[in-house]
Amino acid sequence: MNCQQTQELMSAYLDAELDASAALRLQEHLDDCGGCRAAMTELEALQGRIAAQASQHQAPPHLRHRIQAALAAQRPTPPRPAKRQKTWSWAWINLGMATMASTAFAVTLSLYLNQPSADTLVEQELVGSHFRALMPNHLADVASTDQHTVKPWFAGKLDFSPPVHDLGAEGYPLIGGRLDYVQQRPVAALVYRHRQHIINVYVWPSAPHGTRQGQRQGFQVLRWAQEGMMFYAVSDLNPQELADFARELRAKAAGPM
Repeated sequence: MNCQQTQELMSAYLDAELDASAALRLQEHLDDCGGCRAAMTELEALQGRIAAQASQHQAPPHLRHRIQAALAAQRPTPPRPAKRQKTWSWAWINLGMATMASTAFAVTLSLYLNQPSADTLVEQELVGSHFRALMPNHLADVASTDQHTVKPWFAGKLDFSPPVHDLGAEGYPLIGGRLDYVQQRPVAALVYRHRQHIINVYVWPSAPHGTRQGQRQGFQVLRWAQEGMMFYAVSDLNPQELADFARELRAKAAGPM
């Protein structure tokens, strides 16, 4: 994949519209091309700013009345026909104004509702991170199956202490960890393996959120909250296998450290 093809597909990649094969080729090009990587970073930042503004602002409750007032201020002075004709003319004008206002309101509301949700944006970032981690030498900053080696490695790199557990006995051995970034903040990424499948678990402090599971670009994404932390697991495991892994990890985290 060359630079032109990569830049043409960047928006589709960020919107999770590419299939797994195309997204992987694009990511391989980004790893080798500094110019395209910088362009992607700028596009991600722009998307983040737009999403932040969309989440902070709601459509004005009196938008219909503002549109009607603006249209009324711009309408020409009507002629002075007979009284009966004037009544019917104004009826048609009012009907036209109402139709235009309703159409403008519907378009504005549609644009507002079509903005990607905060959950969607987070999941897109995490799937992108999972792709990058699967590249050679990107999986772990600290490679170890020992939770007592991985956990201290995060000290001084994060403003929180992530819970780290080895699930080797349950069939999901810990293979390392790394520092990653989600929503412009550093997070812990814990790496597990199940047979030939990699599971990335992203952890950061957060207010309680409900459990959420879905698919992005061919990968399963599962979210849950526990003990003041947000957990996101991303893998190519099937939904049931990823749910089984999450259940084992939650049980381990609920027990003694």
